[in-house]
Amino acid sequence: MAAKIAYEDVEVGTELPMRTFPVTRATLVRYAGASGDFNPIHWNEKFAREVGLPDVIAHGMFTMAEAARVVTDWAGDPGAVVEYGVRFTKPVVVPDDDQGAVIEVGGKVAAKLDGNRVRVDLTAVSAGQKVLGMSRAVVRLS
Repeated sequence: MAAKIAYEDVEVGTELPMRTFPVTRATLVRYAGASGDFNPIHWNEKFAREVGLPDVIAHGMFTMAEAARVVTDWAGDPGAVVEYGVRFTKPVVVPDDDQGAVIEVGGKVAAKLDGNRVRVDLTAVSAGQKVLGMSRAVVRLS
């Protein structure tokens, strides 16, 4: 596969479609099973509070992966992402209720680079707080 987006069709400031990702305690249990990360801060409210967290929190790598989906869906090919990095700024707190939490992710082309590549800067927010900082992906377009 190759990216569905042509380099010539993209300009600095091009916005990627905003996405929202629901996160429940069940989501965290499934992710723990898939990743092998069974740290109790991701499923045990009592333990999370004992270590100073407000409640159970989502796995950082889960949050990072959901943000990357905005880029891979836009590009049309996960292999088009050649670099990706974030800083974790705030945890995604996931209450034990019917709603859980929501991660809202948007992105914008911040720079056109050589080799048909662009840098996409992402914003990720949950409960009104920025949960990822310096979230950037370099994508090779067609």
